[in-house]
Amino acid sequence: MIALIIGILVSLIVTIIGTPLLIRLVHRLHYGQYIRQDGPQSHQIKRGTPTLGGVVINLAVLLGWLASAIYRHLRSGTAPSSSALLVLFAMLSMGLLGFIDDFAKVRKKQSEGLTVRGKFLGQFLFATVYAVLALLLPTKSGFPSAQAGMSFIEEPFFDFAFAGRLVSIILFVIWVNFLMAAWTNAVNLTDGLDGLAAGSSMIAFTGYGLVAFWESYHLVGVQRVGFSYTVSDPLDLTIIAVCAAVACFGFLWYNSNPATIFMGDTGSLALGGLFAALSIATHTEFLAIIIGGLYVVEAVSDVIQVGYFKMTHKRVFKMAPIHHHFELLGWQESKVVVRFWMVEFMFVLIGLMIFYGDWIAQSGPLFI
Repeated sequence: MIALIIGILVSLIVTIIGTPLLIRLVHRLHYGQYIRQDGPQSHQIKRGTPTLGGVVINLAVLLGWLASAIYRHLRSGTAPSSSALLVLFAMLSMGLLGFIDDFAKVRKKQSEGLTVRGKFLGQFLFATVYAVLALLLPTKSGFPSAQAGMSFIEEPFFDFAFAGRLVSIILFVIWVNFLMAAWTNAVNLTDGLDGLAAGSSMIAFTGYGLVAFWESYHLVGVQRVGFSYTVSDPLDLTIIAVCAAVACFGFLWYNSNPATIFMGDTGSLALGGLFAALSIATHTEFLAIIIGGLYVVEAVSDVIQVGYFKMTHKRVFKMAPIHHHFELLGWQESKVVVRFWMVEFMFVLIGLMIFYGDWIAQSGPLFI
């Protein structure tokens, strides 16, 4: 518990102190955000707002986890787990890809950065490295960092092992690439209003912190009554998830409306990569659809808009993603953001109830 508190404090301090320092640096370098011309006209006033705020979020999560890891090592000799390192790799690698995209935007002085092909190749490379290492790297717990299959909670309902070792690895690589692409793009689409992505991510990662903590409390081999999990090093995953929630909380102080800095793709892609990796590491890839429900709604609204327009040349929403639709209906930006936070909070509550209900059902009649 002390390690968790240390991680929380360090992450919060890094974000609260580091964000204004980054704002000054970005101002000095004239690295302001360029706003898309086809977006709501009210957003044009945000042109020139400092971006690259995701650098601080990434740093806060990394340093928060590192401080807690050092404390645990000094106190009990506990070494960092490969599961934690891989989850952090997913976050930082996607964050690096986002940084390159953000940097390209400010250098070219436009709202378009990396090409679609460039982003795809980068995501494919990093996701593939993560997938292979998650299956093959040994862990101190004895459980692999990921299981080659698709899970709602814990047990795979579709196990890739049926196809043999090599084919199962290939199928898992494809699955992880899909998850990484889906979640990074979903969080990126959510990052369209001041504080929307930061606030909803704070809520989503708090949910995953609770999931991972419960798994650590009921891990196979731990003397606890009830159903046990075979997740690798879930306490480390708890610390990372909570550090991410706290980093978003601290960043929100500066990112709330009117924002003095944007997280940019450096932040949104990193948070999406971390969310995907946590879902894989906790064996909850399909439960993540509920826990990250707001991300899903944002992404699906964009898919519906684009698909329907290509078929009929008509629009379902006034603008996609869906948060812009409500803006154009006349809702104030701050009202859209707060209500969307409430929606995400409800998704997380439903996800946690399902997770706990599954534990009760798996634990048998004694808990019913």
